[in-house]
Amino acid sequence: MSSIARRRQGLLHEVEIEGTHTIQMDEPVEAGGTDAGPSPTRLLAGSLAGCIAITLVMYAERKGWDVGDIEVEVETQYEGPNPKSFAATVRLPAGLDDEQRQRLLTIARKCPVHKVLAAETPVGVEVRSKPL
Repeated sequence: MSSIARRRQGLLHEVEIEGTHTIQMDEPVEAGGTDAGPSPTRLLAGSLAGCIAITLVMYAERKGWDVGDIEVEVETQYEGPNPKSFAATVRLPAGLDDEQRQRLLTIARKCPVHKVLAAETPVGVEVRSKPL
């Protein structure tokens, strides 16, 4: 499985994910981009929000719990261009009891993106010549 970023213009890149999905990434105007798509770090915050939401829905469905239209908001604090911290808020329907809410909080912290961000995941980078 792979993702490939291809420069389109300026800082705007088209990113192909596993050959089946394509998204655009760019930087805000103040960072030299055209804001034609989310920046990689903003997309990372969006990935965290989406991952928590999907993980909670999958878990709740297995338990037979109705979580309705849950909402996950991720606030990002930046230190320069880099995220310093992420704070996720999960909004659940009022009909869940305290035990269900506590269990969903535990499960939210187990989503794959949360695990990657909370751990020091190795990332290897190498440079190769592009074929002519």
